[in-house]
Amino acid sequence: MTTLALGPSWLDPDHLIDQFGIYGVLAIVFAESGLLIGFFLPGDSLLFTTGLLVTTDKITMDLWLVCVLVVLAAVLGDQAGYLFGRKVGPSLFKRPDSKLFKQENVEKAHEFFEKHGPKSLVLARFVPIVRTFTPIIAGVSRMNYRSFLIFNVIGGVLWGAGVTLLGAGLGKVEWVHSNIEAMLVGIVLLSVVPIAIEFLRARSKSKKAAAAGGGAPAAPPRRAPARPAARAP
Repeated sequence: MTTLALGPSWLDPDHLIDQFGIYGVLAIVFAESGLLIGFFLPGDSLLFTTGLLVTTDKITMDLWLVCVLVVLAAVLGDQAGYLFGRKVGPSLFKRPDSKLFKQENVEKAHEFFEKHGPKSLVLARFVPIVRTFTPIIAGVSRMNYRSFLIFNVIGGVLWGAGVTLLGAGLGKVEWVHSNIEAMLVGIVLLSVVPIAIEFLRARSKSKKAAAAGGGAPAAPPRRAPARPAARAP
């Protein structure tokens, strides 16, 4: 099974699993869930492929155990991101850009967190890049730890176990085996949809703000009310 359309081999889920096994999957899930260096890793397609390979016995581990381990890695990854955010604090927003770090990604995650509140920890799991930075922003904002832990676990279960089970379920369909590359590309495209929607919304909002601020016509000068004509004696 090859997935050349997904880019270089180090982004190919099948290649990663073949090279590093299930423990490599867990390491990638952990890194993408809360480490700054993990935002570019193929989380969704990797979990889908993992579930598929369990179904086809290319991964010799029970599906339930794989799901438990993936959820645990996702939850611990978010935990690491939260603790990092609490320790680093506001200085994260002053960090200069580099090849692996863009201030724009932090700002997007911050806007996402401010917009959706605690439930962003669940929603962000399904949005690439944002899911890496959101737990860090939660730590920077010093979100109540109990609330963070609850939403962290819910998000980890829905995303980690959910996408893996989806791959396992669809892995039993013959058409999926014949078109695995198209399926993985489709998953990647679907995961990008939320980012595209947010980008278009932000762009539309900025255009409306610019039009309201600079394009509004000036109000015409007010005329003094005409005096009533004097009555003839």
